[in-house]
Amino acid sequence: MKRWIFICIVILSCITISAQEIQEKKDIKVGLVLSGGGAKGLAHIGALKMIDSLGIRVDYVGGTSMGAIVGSLYASGYTGKQIDSIFKKTNFDVLIQDELPRSAKTFYEKEDAERYAITLPFDDFKVSFPSSISKGQNVYNKLAQLLLHVEKVDDFSKLPIPFLCIATDIEKGEQIVLEKGYLPDAITASGAFPSLFEPIPMGERLLIDGGVTNNYPIDEIKAKGVDIIIGVDVQDGLADREKLQSAPSILTQINNFRTINDMKIKRKKTDVYIRPDIEGFSVIAFDKGRELISRGEIAGKKQLAALQDIAAQQQQKRAIAPVKAKDSILINYIHLRGTENFPRSYVLGKLRFKTPKKIPFKKFTEGIGNLAATGNFSAIRYQRFKDENGSDDIVINLREKPSKTFLRLAAHYDDVYKTAGLINVTKKKLFFQNDVASLDFIIGDNIRYNFEYYIDKGYYWSIGLKSRFNTFERGVNYDLISDDTSNPNLNRIDVEVSDFTNQLYIQTVLREEFVFGIGAEHKRLRIDSETISDDNQDETVFERSDFLSSFGFLKLDTYDNKYFPSDGLFFSGDFHWYLYSSDYNKNFEPFSLARAKIGYATPLFNNISLNITSEGGFKIGDTGVNSLDYVLGGFGNNFINNYIAFLGYDFLSFAGDSFVKGTITLDYNFFSKHHLNFTANYANAGNNIFDDGEWFTKPDFNGYAFGYGFETFFGPLQVKYAWTPDIEKDQLYFSIGFWF
Repeated sequence: MKRWIFICIVILSCITISAQEIQEKKDIKVGLVLSGGGAKGLAHIGALKMIDSLGIRVDYVGGTSMGAIVGSLYASGYTGKQIDSIFKKTNFDVLIQDELPRSAKTFYEKEDAERYAITLPFDDFKVSFPSSISKGQNVYNKLAQLLLHVEKVDDFSKLPIPFLCIATDIEKGEQIVLEKGYLPDAITASGAFPSLFEPIPMGERLLIDGGVTNNYPIDEIKAKGVDIIIGVDVQDGLADREKLQSAPSILTQINNFRTINDMKIKRKKTDVYIRPDIEGFSVIAFDKGRELISRGEIAGKKQLAALQDIAAQQQQKRAIAPVKAKDSILINYIHLRGTENFPRSYVLGKLRFKTPKKIPFKKFTEGIGNLAATGNFSAIRYQRFKDENGSDDIVINLREKPSKTFLRLAAHYDDVYKTAGLINVTKKKLFFQNDVASLDFIIGDNIRYNFEYYIDKGYYWSIGLKSRFNTFERGVNYDLISDDTSNPNLNRIDVEVSDFTNQLYIQTVLREEFVFGIGAEHKRLRIDSETISDDNQDETVFERSDFLSSFGFLKLDTYDNKYFPSDGLFFSGDFHWYLYSSDYNKNFEPFSLARAKIGYATPLFNNISLNITSEGGFKIGDTGVNSLDYVLGGFGNNFINNYIAFLGYDFLSFAGDSFVKGTITLDYNFFSKHHLNFTANYANAGNNIFDDGEWFTKPDFNGYAFGYGFETFFGPLQVKYAWTPDIEKDQLYFSIGFWF
């Protein structure tokens, strides 16, 4: 009897063991391989949505380039649908081109960025070219934010789904498998497409896009002990001769030889091969994201039976808690690395936040953007960690640009200065770690120059020195510059204005947005005309005096665009106290000029924005000097002295020692960077209008304009047709290029 009982137990045990083995075999491990392919990698998202919909549990993810970016998000816990939502809200133009908001720049940096069309390294008087189009800073910031919830995972096998990605050592031409470290660093290196993004230093290696050596890491995933491989391939095939009409297309074809030959073998190793139809899409077709994601879903559905079979064999389904993206970080202390030439105060002043403090991640990345906007760093990387006391600290690694000298070029045309070409040489770290010297030499119809030297000390008082020479010739109404009425037939004359101005000033940042400064100024102003002359001279001189003054200013500029603002605030206040003059006309007494401008821009609807500005100025003191009065008329920017644009009138049409002006502009931004706008402006101007209440009466001057603008890399192209009911002659204004 005991014998039979023993036999039964053995038989039951064998049956149980066999059942368990069958069950274990059914619960298969799945590896997911995502290839590189630039924008075409967005099709991976559609395939992931299909995989998720069937409940398939992925046990290991491997990717290259765009496959590494999408794969890392999936491995960190995001679902296919969540990744889809993320990319729907992403502006790829801003990411890839490293566009920074104007608010990230200081006033000095804004002027810098909105003056030059081309900037080239110019060390040792040799022109060189940048190593990449983009520094990849915005891409890095975005990935760092999305992966905040796994920021402390430095072993990628311990992510919610184990992960690896591929990069290439550009010096040795070797494939590098990245499985440990800081995840945003790793995937940024894997996606560092040559010439588009900067190579990424990592330890002793210099890494670029993994697609150069291994664009489909199937062998690396197989080595992780998975049973089945699902692969999504968005690589290009070979193009026919009709499409090989340019050097880039031929170079791409040559590079694809290896990839396509590799895929002949790798495809056979792939159990479920998903191949989205990416014919006709380029590696930068991010604007076609919706269609690419849809094509990824369609390709996944074509493998529906095979995917359903995998799902049926798995006993355990994906059990990952939904990702709750973090939107703020706690920072107790900031550790800086790589700041050999910039003091700590400079860097912290640019970040514009103080520690210890919990701050929104958006504000943190704005601070990083402020640093990037200086142009002093080729890359800014960071990672949060806990120190030995458990404190939340952050390390910011800065890679300083090796180039210190730059050659900059620009061109411009307008109705006042006519044709102008600009050649600039900028030298950083001339005398101090955080200084910059810049010299503009402007050739064309009017020779000019502009020199600036600036020591940037962030939150502390910064020091600046400016020197400029500006000249132009223009026809103006005779009564604007002379009170002589002896010749009633003389209505309009040609005058030449030359202005030589030097300023020494200090400035500081107030409440993170405002800039306040004070300084001293020397100005040599000359106004003359050859239209009328004395018996012994070929010209008549109306002004030829040197002026000494002290001044103060307060500025705020959060406009998103200097020329076509659709959002933000603007304020500029300036006060000059003129203490001395060489007094050519023998009529000088100390006097002051005060001027302010405030603007508000806001979007309305359907790419239509409203910009409202108001400005005014007045003179304090009893003096006969009128050569520095406010003169209005014409269209333009960056006018010298107190020359102010007023649409509907010609340049320098009416003047006074005080004025008020209001402007309303409606701007319609159609297509990309194209603008149609309508402007109405109104003004009162004259002598002492604030004393007699004239400033608050019905406007004496009004003008209107329809305009077209197009934003180009060398500045805006603008055409405006303007008129005023006050005079019969209409005005047509035209300008092209940045104003300088």
